[in-house]
Amino acid sequence: MKNLFLTALCLGVMAPMATAQSNCSKYYPMVEGASMTYTSYNRKGKEDSTVEYKVVEVQENSRETKAKMSMQLKPKKGGVMASDYELICREDKVIIDFKSLMNQQMMGQMGGAEMDITGHDIELPNDLTVGQELADAYVNVNGSLGGAFNVNMKVEQVNRKVEKKESVSTPAGTFDCFVIYSDTKTKMMMGNQTFSSRMWLAEDVGIVKQESYNQNGKLMGSMQLTAFSR
Repeated sequence: MKNLFLTALCLGVMAPMATAQSNCSKYYPMVEGASMTYTSYNRKGKEDSTVEYKVVEVQENSRETKAKMSMQLKPKKGGVMASDYELICREDKVIIDFKSLMNQQMMGQMGGAEMDITGHDIELPNDLTVGQELADAYVNVNGSLGGAFNVNMKVEQVNRKVEKKESVSTPAGTFDCFVIYSDTKTKMMMGNQTFSSRMWLAEDVGIVKQESYNQNGKLMGSMQLTAFSR
């Protein structure tokens, strides 16, 4: 259960975005009913889990557009973790609300967890260019999971930059993408971990592929868009 919690948190930090049609956002989902499924693979290319996202509700006013997202993480070995979170589009960039990643539904599945969550939200501007540097992001999580063990961790995304443009194919289709590189640092009581990742981001679709690498640059795992509807 602890590994499932950590997987969900990291997926939230790097949450896939797709199906943007709002005037406010090019890359993030802002259309009610849009859905997308991602399949994750281990370093040997074997299927590890699937994640299903759906745009549940969109609200818009003169200042911002807000989308409520639902997420279901389904590990291949069984068990499901469900959560809702929010995306906010404001001033030509999209912001992930970290606090909404850990809602009451997810905490209930974690045995009555009580968490204090703070951080600097992930931001993605509409206008991406090759060579562009993006703002760092982080989330701090402190608390306990049902009294079973304490959680004290920090996940940071740093060195975010737009590397290049290239075409990539997945079971959902072929897409022209920006490739965004970042380093992720996880600090927790049982040890620290650093890994790097690349995500392939397509306009009007969102993330279509992502790869993670260890400190030696070897592939740790990957994820790709396998189903997409709007």
